[in-house]
Amino acid sequence: MANNGKENKTPILEIENLSISFFTRAGEIPAVMDFSCTVYEGEAMGLVGESGCGKSTVALGVMQDLGVNGKIVGGSIKFKGRNLQEYTPKELRELRGSEIAMIYQEPMASLNPAMKIATQLMEVPIIHDGLSKAKARELATEVVESVRLPDPERILNSYPHQLSGGQQQRIVIAMALMSKPSLLILDEPTTALDVTVEAGIVELVKDLGKQFGTSMLFISHNLGLILETCGRICVMYSGEAVETGSINDVFDKMRHPYTEALFRSIPLPGADKNSRPLVAIQGNFPLPHERPPGCNFGPRCNYFEEGRCNTGVIPMRVVPGFERHGSRCLKFEEIDWGQFEQASEGDEESNFGKEVLKVNNLKKYYEVAANELFGGGEKRVVKANETLTFSARESETLAIVGESGCGKSTLAKVLMGLEIATDGDIELNGKPIQSVPIENRDVGTVSSIQMVFQNPFDTLNPSMTVGNQIIRALEIFRVGNSPQEREDRMLELLDLVKLPREFANRLPRQLSGGQKQRVGIARAFAGSAQIVVADEPVSALDVSVQAAVTDLLLEIQKKNLTTLLFISHDLSIVRYLSDRVLVMYLGHIVEMGTTDQIFSPPYHPYTEALLSAVPIADTSVSKKHIVLEGEIPSALSPPSGCPFQTRCMHKHKVEGNLCETVVPEMRTLSGGLQIKCHLPQEVLDEMDLVIQIPASEKSEADQLS
Repeated sequence: MANNGKENKTPILEIENLSISFFTRAGEIPAVMDFSCTVYEGEAMGLVGESGCGKSTVALGVMQDLGVNGKIVGGSIKFKGRNLQEYTPKELRELRGSEIAMIYQEPMASLNPAMKIATQLMEVPIIHDGLSKAKARELATEVVESVRLPDPERILNSYPHQLSGGQQQRIVIAMALMSKPSLLILDEPTTALDVTVEAGIVELVKDLGKQFGTSMLFISHNLGLILETCGRICVMYSGEAVETGSINDVFDKMRHPYTEALFRSIPLPGADKNSRPLVAIQGNFPLPHERPPGCNFGPRCNYFEEGRCNTGVIPMRVVPGFERHGSRCLKFEEIDWGQFEQASEGDEESNFGKEVLKVNNLKKYYEVAANELFGGGEKRVVKANETLTFSARESETLAIVGESGCGKSTLAKVLMGLEIATDGDIELNGKPIQSVPIENRDVGTVSSIQMVFQNPFDTLNPSMTVGNQIIRALEIFRVGNSPQEREDRMLELLDLVKLPREFANRLPRQLSGGQKQRVGIARAFAGSAQIVVADEPVSALDVSVQAAVTDLLLEIQKKNLTTLLFISHDLSIVRYLSDRVLVMYLGHIVEMGTTDQIFSPPYHPYTEALLSAVPIADTSVSKKHIVLEGEIPSALSPPSGCPFQTRCMHKHKVEGNLCETVVPEMRTLSGGLQIKCHLPQEVLDEMDLVIQIPASEKSEADQLS
């Protein structure tokens, strides 16, 4: 293969055999070893891998910002042909922010909360380019417009806290682009953002790359996002690059077992919990001081060969016929890569039992002061949940999806008894619970509805062992008649979540993120919960761990006949595990139906936009392109009429001003799909598929997506 059209272009970034170590009291800890990659002018390179694999360390090495403990111990990093280690501190200061810029995962880490946006943006051209304040202000206005922020003057005169997360991230991108850098490093820039906001940021980054000819190093764990933004990809594992090549080479002709394992563990179109379940990567990611001899991935590899894969140094080798496609695997020419396409053996379809939860016309309003920070002023009402009606059955997985601020977590709090409903009814096994706070609920009710939280790091007591934390839950739920019985039940729960029994004596800090989440699941099931509310339970985990935790939840659900309410913004995982889907927007349920119905037309316009925003790591899948304009309205002052009308791309198809004046009724379409929308039936009937799956995959899954 030719150099992908790069023969006439200049390498902007050349990393050759890079090794970076951190020196601690425990000695030298190698973080990156023998890492090489080249980024050409105008090229976008994706860097993917699990947490701790060294992606961010490579980025900090490029920025020459490794701190007092970090040091480049081998190889070189060249920027425009010159070794960065030869730069003086003064030259590096001039280089950073002007020629090389970096965008971090958390936008507020890059913004000064005490300075207005205009001042922060103007600093860059004033310091680096010596522009006057007037010229710098003019440039700041231009860049704010280029990142598609409305009302640039208002934005420039705002403080960071007055902007949404998506707006803050756009400002950070604007700041990075102020001096039109040759290289832009993006470190998980959309992880904390809603999928619709993420879609806008991705579109923005692609357009700006074309507009300014900027080269990019895009760090992400999301393979779908890399597919949409980059032309090339480098897969990292435990400090090493294990595979690199063009997007099509690596996605369609993968030649490393770790790359294959990553793709097996993510829910691609056609994956199904019953017919084509995900396959989690066996074993655990090695710590830097516990790396195995030979291939780092060896202990977790399906193709491991004793005496061959665990001896000597494993070099990166060129895949024959593909000059810029390389693999760090001794056996890549011997492996039958076609078997990756085969469907896994799955279980039979789910069977649902009796109705265990019934919610009818639920409302949850909050009263807040007009001046909430200092008190006083007129009281205003936040309508967090508005006339929610749905039910859930035994063994069913009901997914609740929507952007931040749509009311998903408020609904969870009301179900748990952490908040009291303003109006409406909630019945658990026919018993009303909507007016009973958690402190007044009996033990049986409390243990019947449990929660698995988003962040496993914040839900465990750092000073208590894992075993004691589970035993504490058993005591609260009055499980067991003696300490010995509770000890035995605790060990059974560790078996249930597939953790070794010796973990009972470990502290949370001794566990990985996925292991902590398993402890959280064990605690939730300690009282034999009938309903488990899972609030983004896998979004904080690596994709390889997500598959294991997701399938664990489903396995326990099947064993205990549990009803699972799965709150998420990730429609890929929702498509994989849910039986029914409830779509929320600004406190309203706007669409509800079976998973197949939600992923097939007709759609509510909001659902259509959500589906379009899902990054899919499959080069054969095509999507309709929809980017929502504007921000989600505030629940303090929701729009009149339909809650979605301010962002709806189909509003013009409704006669008159119905969308602006009247809240639509929930209507039932054929097959039982419910939709809250004014669009006439003939418009709904003409809707096309958002996600187009090739016919071969579609027939295998026997589903539309």
